[in-house]
Amino acid sequence: MKKCTGLNGENRDYYLYPEAIPPYEASDYIQDVLFDAYRYHSGEGDMWPITWAQDDNLYCGAGDNKGCPMNLWRVSTLRFAPSALTNTGQWSVDMINPEPVPLSSLAGRGEISGIKPAGLLDIGGVLYLSVEAQNYGDNPFFGRQHNLFGWIVRSTDGGKTFDPAATAQDFFTGRLASCHFLQFGRGYSGARDGYVYAYFPCDLEDGQSYWENNDALLLGRVPKERLLERDAWEFYASDSPDAPVWSSREEDAKPVFFYRKMTGANHVVYNPGIGRYLMGNYSFIDKELHPRPIHQMGYPESSISQLTLYEAPEPWGPWKLFYRDDDWGTYGDYQPNFPTKWITENGRLLYMVSSGSWDDYNFVVQKVALRLKGDADFPPESRLFRYRRG
Repeated sequence: MKKCTGLNGENRDYYLYPEAIPPYEASDYIQDVLFDAYRYHSGEGDMWPITWAQDDNLYCGAGDNKGCPMNLWRVSTLRFAPSALTNTGQWSVDMINPEPVPLSSLAGRGEISGIKPAGLLDIGGVLYLSVEAQNYGDNPFFGRQHNLFGWIVRSTDGGKTFDPAATAQDFFTGRLASCHFLQFGRGYSGARDGYVYAYFPCDLEDGQSYWENNDALLLGRVPKERLLERDAWEFYASDSPDAPVWSSREEDAKPVFFYRKMTGANHVVYNPGIGRYLMGNYSFIDKELHPRPIHQMGYPESSISQLTLYEAPEPWGPWKLFYRDDDWGTYGDYQPNFPTKWITENGRLLYMVSSGSWDDYNFVVQKVALRLKGDADFPPESRLFRYRRG
């Protein structure tokens, strides 16, 4: 245990886990990263799972805003100009559904603090929103936001209404409670095969799922036409990414990504320009790099997050690290994401969406440039960017 006192003198002792050092080798494919000095803020809320829909808009979920636990937004791209320094005027962010799943629908389900959007996917014009029910921490010595169970709702009218009975509320439970869909192209075009893939953040010690500071990601898949059938799902169950094995038994599921007490509720996308799957990982730390959840403390003690970015040739890995920031954002940012519509054709320039506490509690966008092995330099559109790794 590490001794700690809260803002009001209360006991805030927490478990002292090893330092947050990513257990992955450096990428030999993505060799450098450059960030735009400017970050652009729109909308309101956090989480922001994003999908590129058949109608060419981006749709995204947000949590804890507008007086509701969850709502749905549409991002209309007015012009995509990677060569422009400023993002002003390039998109419009509008809330289109203030409460796609009412919290009242969980009446009688016990001590539930809220519901949040976990994943969002458009398949040929049909939106699938995975929802998670949460409480705000039931362990006083490692106070993570606990994902209790999750399910999927469906919309056939662009998110204006959702069918609350598309699946049962206990569709996913335990370590599968938070479902994050892997993103491909517009309307799920460009998918690797006929499956939908999804990642599940979980703690390997207690078999539960949390919004922050998990141990690992599990990977599931399902034929896309059977997405709403629980018995059609199967899970990655191999010890080696070179020999994938799938099992219909969720207890057979094995991690595809492991970072003890530092695995976030991550979003993963496919970047066809470079032929790699990209994942941004986040979780929270103290000043000595020990994991400490944001819900363990109050501001300003709980204000530091670590950002690490990874690439892999397959959805199950092997993952390699290509960026690390041990003091990310202004007050501890989280849930990095790369909308697939906002990736250039050659894959070298992309936009990172994230959120965070206080002044970053909204739709935060920052341009990112990649330099790959064999590239002479970063793409010319990034000539005015300022921040590179290290």
